[in-house]
Amino acid sequence: MALFVCLLLFFLTSFANACDRCVHQSKAAYYSNDSPLSSGACGYGSLALGLFNGHLAAGVPSLYKEGVRCGACYQIRCKDKKVCSRRGTKVILTDQNVQTNRTDFVLSKKAFSAMAQKGHDKTILRHGTLDIEYKRMPCEYKKQNLSVRIEESSKKPHHMALKFLFQGGQTDIVLVHLHPVNGGRTAFMSRRHGTAVWEIDMMPEKAVMFQIRVISGFDGMWIRAERVVPADWKPGMIYDLGVQTDAIAKGQESCKQCDEGHW
Repeated sequence: MALFVCLLLFFLTSFANACDRCVHQSKAAYYSNDSPLSSGACGYGSLALGLFNGHLAAGVPSLYKEGVRCGACYQIRCKDKKVCSRRGTKVILTDQNVQTNRTDFVLSKKAFSAMAQKGHDKTILRHGTLDIEYKRMPCEYKKQNLSVRIEESSKKPHHMALKFLFQGGQTDIVLVHLHPVNGGRTAFMSRRHGTAVWEIDMMPEKAVMFQIRVISGFDGMWIRAERVVPADWKPGMIYDLGVQTDAIAKGQESCKQCDEGHW
């Protein structure tokens, strides 16, 4: 029953916000240094600086979705044709934007300047805040499989905390099941509220196979890892799950028509 309620709330929240495929209008600002984004609410820490070449973003609560959207990718372009490029830049969400200045995003300095036409990167920074349009886009990790990084806060043998890395497509992870290899009771992880961290206090003392429920738009699917996390897992290690997530939200979402835009 609790599982059903969690999924129902997630779908209602998704319905209440505009569809992933839609273009949205807002404003964006930037941080003068990357510290707030690399140490942001998602909890990626120093890992964040290596994601998307440092093109990082903090999103408002309706985008952040209490941590569910950590790692989501967005294409953002500013609207001043004198200094802004038509393509804009692609960013990854690593933090929640709690500012009250009507900006949907606060970007890293590198991401903000990447929206400029060639030779206008310094000019665009002097604006501080810009009108933008944006839409969610698939994350692409062609050479990297979905992986998990075991947090240093994990305590063997029973407590494991982890983050998912290289989560492709337009996907949100909503459930994580652990299946012990060679039999045993399935274990269930829970998301640490407001972060990208998933954890469990009764970790099976065997190698485990991950089974993950992802949502893309209003479609859901189960993804089963092709590689196991060993019984002798270690904090700080990254384990390749041997699969890629590449689902993309399409036009079947049950929400109003909108401008899907073109980049």
